[in-house]
Amino acid sequence: MITRSKYLPLILSVLILTLTNFSIDAHTPDINSEYRKCVFTDSCGHRMAYRMLTPATVDSVSSYPLVVFLHGSGERGNDNEKQLLHGGSIFTNPANADKYPAFVVFPQCSARSWTADTDPRSFMPGSPDPEESSTEVTLISMIEDILCRFPVDRSRIYIVGLSMGGIATYDLACRYPELFAAAVPICGAVNPDRLAEARDVKFMIFHGDSDEEVPSICSREAYKALKAVGAEVDYIEFSGIGHECWTEAFNYPGFLPWLFTQKKDN
Repeated sequence: MITRSKYLPLILSVLILTLTNFSIDAHTPDINSEYRKCVFTDSCGHRMAYRMLTPATVDSVSSYPLVVFLHGSGERGNDNEKQLLHGGSIFTNPANADKYPAFVVFPQCSARSWTADTDPRSFMPGSPDPEESSTEVTLISMIEDILCRFPVDRSRIYIVGLSMGGIATYDLACRYPELFAAAVPICGAVNPDRLAEARDVKFMIFHGDSDEEVPSICSREAYKALKAVGAEVDYIEFSGIGHECWTEAFNYPGFLPWLFTQKKDN
């Protein structure tokens, strides 16, 4: 039985976040035309649109990191464009592309959310784990398909997500800790009890301390839980910044250098 806790007043806004489209209806700039348009269909016939960036040069003897980037609620849909609105240009920036050659994938969620359960109580300590969503199942199948078709370094698979995608980043790191070397949840939330399952994933967590959509206590508690189980984790909190802290996260000097040095120990 789930009882009311000190987290309930703060976590209630997570439900509002996942149900509300608060981002602008804008198309991605031309710079993101470098991302190839793709559509994946899983064994059950479920489709997922995604955009994919490949290294400028792919040689036959090398393997490359894979970055999976999960957008927020405002970029949901089927146009296979809006998911590049936030974060897409980081990886097409020539300075970054030359320094960090990688496969980068931006899937687009057409469902209500990436995850199945948006009940705010599911983010509280003591709550049962939510079921895996069909969207997540299709997403993992899509990743497995990419691993089969492209020269990906399987020890360097990274998942990054903001807002609704940050919630999914935590969720998938807990469900598939053997798959991801590193996870970067930006203004996300998770039941901290679940993070023991992700102790072998390296984390860099970002949040704004003035976030009124997903309160920063979510990331603070996640950080403490990961430290308690011996995980490698950094937490960066931006003073005076609200929910839309992803611009600060993308411009954080250590973001890409940290991400691309992470590797599965095994």
